[in-house]
Amino acid sequence: MYTILMYEPQNVAPIDPALFGQSDLIFKSEAKDFQVELDRRQFDLIFLEINSQNGHNMELLEYAHRKSPYTPIIITSKSERADVVVQAMNRGASDFLVHPLTETRLAVAMRKAIESKEQKFEIDYHRRRQDVVYDFGDVIAFSNSMREVLVSLQKFAQTDSTILITGETGTGKSFLSGTVHFNSPRKKKPFVKINCANIPEALLESELFGHEKGAFTGADKQRVGRFEQACGGTIFLDEIGEMSIALQTKLLRVLEEKAFERVGGNKTINVDVRVIAATNKNLISQIEKGLFREDLYYRINVLPVRLPPLRERDLCIIPLANILLKKCCQSTRKEIMGFHSDALARIQSYGWPGNIRQLANTIERAVILTDGRQITAHNLLLPGNGAPTPQKSVTDEEKEFSGTSELQSEAGISLAGQEKELILRVLEESLWVQKNAAGRLGISPRALNYKIRKLGIRHPHWRRNK
Repeated sequence: MYTILMYEPQNVAPIDPALFGQSDLIFKSEAKDFQVELDRRQFDLIFLEINSQNGHNMELLEYAHRKSPYTPIIITSKSERADVVVQAMNRGASDFLVHPLTETRLAVAMRKAIESKEQKFEIDYHRRRQDVVYDFGDVIAFSNSMREVLVSLQKFAQTDSTILITGETGTGKSFLSGTVHFNSPRKKKPFVKINCANIPEALLESELFGHEKGAFTGADKQRVGRFEQACGGTIFLDEIGEMSIALQTKLLRVLEEKAFERVGGNKTINVDVRVIAATNKNLISQIEKGLFREDLYYRINVLPVRLPPLRERDLCIIPLANILLKKCCQSTRKEIMGFHSDALARIQSYGWPGNIRQLANTIERAVILTDGRQITAHNLLLPGNGAPTPQKSVTDEEKEFSGTSELQSEAGISLAGQEKELILRVLEESLWVQKNAAGRLGISPRALNYKIRKLGIRHPHWRRNK
């Protein structure tokens, strides 16, 4: 069901409302009333009557397009003149219909307009660049704990209730949120992800709800937020525990009323969105500390799911490693046959505190570093399997790294001898958070960033490498 604003002057025979089915229609015959209604609410579609002989109401078309640039505007008219049609399209119209209108013609026009709007949102968000497991059958789930999770998620996918996925960092919360969406009745609608921890608090509200032109310095045009982009589909709020209390209040309203206003605006926007939230934090503990709203917790915790860490999925580790190796070989165009037996033993016995993300990063690094046809335990560069390395002097440019000729990591490996491997290892153990890695190395983040650039170290999660 669509919300439709329709302008028809008093001298024009009104369109039969029955032609629009179950849509919510608002008719206006005065231009001023039409503008007031357009300022007050957000609509899915706008119908605007234009006189083809004199092009009257073109100014009203421009006003509607300026006020709501993402809303499709369908022009209706008694006749069709090519110059008027072209003028209307150039001023923001999405279609031009000539009376008499039929139910079929209206239905086709509305469907095409809505689909075009959704495609624009998808292109803007680049959702196809995301890594998503599209089929539950493709999820590695040999361990009982993971099988139970998939059974629950398959049931939850068929509902519209909010899902809260909890689990340690790197357990696959983001991947499985996509799997839920693409196996739900909303699968043909947008799927939008947003990481609440990666965006500064001052910008997160605009990212979620959009902003109007002039809302703040640098807001030179209207911007549609993620909730509006996801209308009809699913929005995934990763790391929801990082959201500020003030923003939690606004999110609670969206969940309860399915409505919000853009930053700097007063127009209420209604959205039909299914929410999947995820966090690696203990939200109960956050509530006790006053960092998370209790009412929001109960609102998002309708269908809770806990993803087990990799150490609790022992039967899944080797199958995951093989799939990740194949994927990495394809992206790097290297031919590696598989893992040596010592590497498999090392992978199986390691605790993987960073879970699947750490496993993927470790394998990616091993593929890059190895020159052979198999990945060995030495290539994995995990804590406990380092090897002695030759010494290397430190240049003046690197003096911030150490006051002497050597810098020791926690594992006692010389940075002067094998600094790239050492930095890669510490970054891996720090889940590729440079600030944490710098702390473990005993250097400043600036110095670590210098070394990363000098050694050509890259990672897909880093913004500058995207």
